[in-house]
Amino acid sequence: MRALRTRILHPGQKIRVLVVDDSVVIRRLVCHALEEDQRLEVVGVAANGRIALSRIPQLSPDLITLDIEMPEMDGLQLLRELRREDRGVPVVMFSTMTERGAAATLEALALGADDYVTKASNAGSLDVSLANLRRELLPKIHQFFHMVEPPKVRPAAEPAVTPPADRAVAPAPAPMLCRPRAVAIGVSTGGPAALAALLPQFPAGFVLPIFIVQHMPPLFTRLLAERLNTLTPLQVGEAVEGERPVPGRIYVAPGDQHMRVAASASGPVIALDQTAPLNSCRPAVDALFSSLADVYGPAVVATVLTGMGQDGLRGAQRLKACGASILAQDEATSVVWGMPGAVANAGLAGQVLPLHAVVPAILRQVDGS
Repeated sequence: MRALRTRILHPGQKIRVLVVDDSVVIRRLVCHALEEDQRLEVVGVAANGRIALSRIPQLSPDLITLDIEMPEMDGLQLLRELRREDRGVPVVMFSTMTERGAAATLEALALGADDYVTKASNAGSLDVSLANLRRELLPKIHQFFHMVEPPKVRPAAEPAVTPPADRAVAPAPAPMLCRPRAVAIGVSTGGPAALAALLPQFPAGFVLPIFIVQHMPPLFTRLLAERLNTLTPLQVGEAVEGERPVPGRIYVAPGDQHMRVAASASGPVIALDQTAPLNSCRPAVDALFSSLADVYGPAVVATVLTGMGQDGLRGAQRLKACGASILAQDEATSVVWGMPGAVANAGLAGQVLPLHAVVPAILRQVDGS
């Protein structure tokens, strides 16, 4: 997968955005939404990929918003050209909430798009459309950048005292208290590509169920599961209410539903619900992780992969308190080091690993080595 480095912006710098869409109405709507944010600057627009490709060298955008269906050169073709030329500019796709739109979006993510937003259908007034666009698009843009705050003038501090050379060293992570019974993965921005790289590493005959929460809407999660099912010897599918987890099966949380694991007289079962979003997410990683802590206790290996925000932090705290093992993807291989960074910075991760090392670490813990 393609990893992005968060770009550092200094006071006064703006994020330069190129808007690519064949619809005049959509271009104006997007530009209006972006220009209301003082940290953003629309440096150009283009009606198709060919025009955009010709303007990129002169405009030097920091980010591109990109429609998929356009004449002459569509969004997927433009993506291929951008990544073939190794242009690292982040790309946020616009997608429709249709099966065709969802399939095209997953293809775009596989080609190197970094995130996407769904176009609102029948949004009603222009004000509603603008509000929806600001709510969905602006955070997706800002996640790739970090604004440096101007230095604050502070009173002179006492001279720093150098700690003694023999100060205590933080202990190594404690071994798991018992053999794992479940694997859990939480992921958001950059997730489809990360999962496509990670899941094929699990061997046929893997002995545990694997639960995945990927932040995506309905339909998208089903198509994602179908795509992942072609990449691994294990069976991948959307989770079903009341389903009993079995070894070697991968369960993807359906869009707009929390996936939890509940205890029953016959053993653990999958429970789906539409209770309030957690961390503005449904499905939420916290919902899954917390339920696993209740059902499996220490017998869980949980991994937090690339993603925006802090979903998974509270669930990881619950799991860690039970003695479960927590892994986090490192910053260098993450598209956005929000979710895994929150877990790592809280001291919850026993290991912080590049993506290629995550499955080997899981397998070592499952094997007890």
